[in-house]
Amino acid sequence: MTAVQEPKVATEIGRDRRRKEDQRLITGRTRWTDNITLPGMLHLAMVRSPFAHAKITAINVDDAKASTNVVTVITGRDVAEEQGSLPNAWPITPDQVTPAHPPVAVDRVTFAGEIVAVVVARTAAEARDAAELVDVDYEELPAALDLKESAEDKILAHPDLGTNKSALWQFDSGAAGTGGDVNAAIEKARGDGVVIEREFRQQRLIPAFMEPRSVVVDPTGEQITMWSATQIPHILRFLLAAVLGIPEQKIRVIAPDVGGGFGGKLQTTPEEFIAMVLARRLGKPVKYTETRSESLMAAHHGRDQWQKLTLSAERDGTVTGLKVELLADLGSYVSLVGGGVPVLGAFMFNSIYKFPAYHFSCQTVLTNKTWTDAYRGAGRPEATFGIERMMDELAVELDMEPLELRAKNWITNTEFPFTTVAGLEYDSGNYEEATALAKEHFGYDELRAEQKARRESGDPIQLGIGISTFTEMCGLAPSRVLGSLDYGAGGWEHAEVRMLPTGKVEVVTGASAHGQGHETAFSQIVADRLGVSFDDIEVLHGDTQVAPKGLDTYGSRSLVVGGEALVKAVDKVIEKAKPIAAHLLEASVDDIEFTAGRLSVRGTDKGMAIGEVALATFAAHNLPDGVEASLDSAATYDPINFNYPHGTHLCAMEVDTETGAVKMRKYTCVDDIGNIINPLIVSGQVHGGLLQGIAQALWEEAVYDSAGTLVSGSFVDYLVPTAADTISFDIDHRSTASLTNTLGTKGVGEAGTIASTPAVVNAVLDAVRQFGVKDITMPCTPERVWKAIHGAGAGGADPTTGEAMPHFDESEGGVQ
Repeated sequence: MTAVQEPKVATEIGRDRRRKEDQRLITGRTRWTDNITLPGMLHLAMVRSPFAHAKITAINVDDAKASTNVVTVITGRDVAEEQGSLPNAWPITPDQVTPAHPPVAVDRVTFAGEIVAVVVARTAAEARDAAELVDVDYEELPAALDLKESAEDKILAHPDLGTNKSALWQFDSGAAGTGGDVNAAIEKARGDGVVIEREFRQQRLIPAFMEPRSVVVDPTGEQITMWSATQIPHILRFLLAAVLGIPEQKIRVIAPDVGGGFGGKLQTTPEEFIAMVLARRLGKPVKYTETRSESLMAAHHGRDQWQKLTLSAERDGTVTGLKVELLADLGSYVSLVGGGVPVLGAFMFNSIYKFPAYHFSCQTVLTNKTWTDAYRGAGRPEATFGIERMMDELAVELDMEPLELRAKNWITNTEFPFTTVAGLEYDSGNYEEATALAKEHFGYDELRAEQKARRESGDPIQLGIGISTFTEMCGLAPSRVLGSLDYGAGGWEHAEVRMLPTGKVEVVTGASAHGQGHETAFSQIVADRLGVSFDDIEVLHGDTQVAPKGLDTYGSRSLVVGGEALVKAVDKVIEKAKPIAAHLLEASVDDIEFTAGRLSVRGTDKGMAIGEVALATFAAHNLPDGVEASLDSAATYDPINFNYPHGTHLCAMEVDTETGAVKMRKYTCVDDIGNIINPLIVSGQVHGGLLQGIAQALWEEAVYDSAGTLVSGSFVDYLVPTAADTISFDIDHRSTASLTNTLGTKGVGEAGTIASTPAVVNAVLDAVRQFGVKDITMPCTPERVWKAIHGAGAGGADPTTGEAMPHFDESEGGVQ
């Protein structure tokens, strides 16, 4: 009989553990894609178009081919029959207009930065030098650059298509049976309520990940192996096979250590397809690593919308209807899920509020700019910005306290589960508790009193308070829902748990980390659920040979979907161990209990540790008849619903009315992300997300000139903030467990980015509304703020000209 051991108490979940990944990351023992060197490897350099729109009339590669150590130079015509077209995985309507997207342009370029030729040389430097010698003749064409004008087809981005309009996607609560007629609600409010109409600009942003994109392809083995700095190794493998006609089992994709992504590496890129085509053609390994300027110019961008919102309400502040009309800039091509990004926002404009009627429409538009796709939050930040700006506008119009107005309209904690006007079922939440705690931490009443005193004294430094109460949908699932939206993949995730004979554990996950801390958090989950030591667990991921099944990492899905798959795999291990333990302990399997890593006979002191069962299973000397000699188990989990974290974010901004300079005084957020696995990782995610959202409000913008050239193509002009540009944030959490997964967790990776942008902009506007300012287009630079204050008049100022902007007179319902 085995001596009774004290059961190990679960201590890992909820513990502040430093990430086990960090030791190798911060000591330089990483393996970035660009660090990979293979025997005989060749290097690629891309020749890119300087024009936004042009015909390619001739390409002379003779001088480049004659350059030192150049192996070959290829053009689009050279590979036209084999390079295929980059895929769009989410056609949002059956009639979506989708231009072909060759990795190397053949006869026409449609954005500045598009690849027109590729130099192959023995070193990267020699390839780049030779690329300068490629002589391309262009016939420049008019470029479609302005989003609104492009939506009117004034200049065509792709003349052969006859239109810039790609797809019109609409949702109407009346037609869907989830609410009433929004037009009727608005018309009624024009008579006896209030109607707020506003137009907001979501500027174009660049993900600006730390590690530039890089790809290595080795065609010399039985399989073709690709290493890529990607978020989506499994999806990339499938699409390489589908587009290039290579048998999928002959492709292995590895995402080694990946230095950030923020959605910017949720893409199948021209460079990946080019590298695959050339490696196979040459029979040698090839590598391409982009420069920072190439990354900013040609890796996909994010956001870029015009939003027109109409909100109706009763005079007591009760909202009655919301109408959203979007123009979304796709850039020159419809990227992997680019057309679908604004559609994700369609389900979030109503946010936490009980709108009885809702209509959403989005026209996606092709232009001659870099293509857009997911950027941290992907549709949810745009929606949250729009509705939170509108709630502040309504509060101003009704002279109501903005938090009280929100509380009047939000879903109360006793109303969950709640089906929204957009048709989603929110399973849990407590907006009241999160807001009360945020107000307490923030010192809300005291700051309001200080704001009043500054206004009364005419202080040139005015104080503004901004609010953002938000929710988001995470997990990008279930698969059936995604199928109903014509999304090209499912929402499931896969995990495997391998019990080694020494009692150690290997965890294999289809989620692919690029800085989130998967190895640590997944180890904590398994340690508690399986009752083994945290240090005895190894997490394997990012390699389609090691982890053959998975749908990768994006949309805050890793924990809520991948973590749940892992839980199910662990539970299968335990269930497989029970009959073996029962046999060894000479007991009925029905009497076997599992607690904290130990399988015991109920009511006795007889038991075995899970590691002992693993060793006995490996030996297989005394197994029950018909039981296989393995505890290893796998599970695929498809959620039953999206996942809905929420929170309250409060921001205090000081505005110098004489210079337009803005300074953050305080930022407090209380997020409800369900049960927390590792508070330290959560804090890091929230801090990073906050700064990215704040950066949109204050600093970042991708700017093109009138010719379609990106003029913010370096970190001199594209203002990514550093720690010196911000303050310490006051963050806290409430935990309302999710009801849709056994861990009770909710997503956190995008929460800070989604909530912070409107909180900051609302704060800046709150500081200067007394001067007649109704809006300032992001980013709220000192110049724009100053022009808004000093050129405001009755309706705010155009942030670029300083001239008075048209404004809406709600009582008349028209533009003045």
